[in-house]
Amino acid sequence: MSKPIHLLTTGAAVALAGAITFVSCNGPGSPGAQDTPTSGTVAVSVDETFAPILQAQIDTFSKLYPNAHVKMSFQPEEKVMLDLINDKVKLAVVSRELNAEEKADFVKQNIVPRTTRIGIDGLAIVLNRANPDSLLTITQLADIFTGKISTWGQVSNRKALGAINVVFDANHSSTARFVRDSVTRGAALTTRVFAATSNPALLDYVATHPSAIGIVGVNWISDRDDPAAMKFANKVRVASITARPNPKPDDYIQPYQVYLAEKTPAQLAEHPDLQNYPLRRNLYIISREARAGLGTGFASFVAGKNGQLIFQKSGLLPAQMQARIVTTPKL
Repeated sequence: MSKPIHLLTTGAAVALAGAITFVSCNGPGSPGAQDTPTSGTVAVSVDETFAPILQAQIDTFSKLYPNAHVKMSFQPEEKVMLDLINDKVKLAVVSRELNAEEKADFVKQNIVPRTTRIGIDGLAIVLNRANPDSLLTITQLADIFTGKISTWGQVSNRKALGAINVVFDANHSSTARFVRDSVTRGAALTTRVFAATSNPALLDYVATHPSAIGIVGVNWISDRDDPAAMKFANKVRVASITARPNPKPDDYIQPYQVYLAEKTPAQLAEHPDLQNYPLRRNLYIISREARAGLGTGFASFVAGKNGQLIFQKSGLLPAQMQARIVTTPKL
């Protein structure tokens, strides 16, 4: 990724207002309690888009609490929500809140689920490294995803790459839903679209097909201390995106933390070069646990200081943070 114009810093102590507490009428030691917030076994279903960052969370949590066994499965968003509703897992990690139908299902079960925002994700548009068209507007992306733009020659008059192949990570994935909801605004996707079997498979496909364009959660390529993430990042080119009309070259941005953070109108007015990354979304942990068990303990860890610092390190944005904008002088 190119060097950002502005830098974002966060305080070392990240606090979550209203974090899930360990208080419960059926707490540890109560009859029937088989786990505690720091011990036992719990099943968690995670949107596979967030596999790297959640794996980092569970690795750290397990080192701190060796008697805690969080059994995590990484699946498409639709399957994650079904697992939660059907009580196959106690926690779900997804990029949306419950919809009306899902809320009604929990009402029928006399369950009051708890939803906590834990981070802000950016979706990266990835291209083959031979593709020179790395500056794209949201309008162009919508036209590519719907098939209105079907060749790279329509993007920049470069005809060598030919027809555009659009690839998503999986069927029923959260990235495909996000594109339909927030980019194409409900319009049908192009017929030249297919689903890879996983995010690594998507990145491999884009790396070996010059005409391909893919979309992945930025945590797959953003953690510079993770050799696997850097291996993936070096395979592809990350496109720079803008939602601004009639953009200048400096208007195109990538999903750095500074652009994932929501800026106030006053901040945007003070810093004209600053903008919000157009493909950003919240990340939530949803719990159906009725008492203070291991699910509650893990959710509290992810939403608390240590878990939020892991988000910061990975390149995603913590949900709760102290932020300031630093403008770097032009050389």
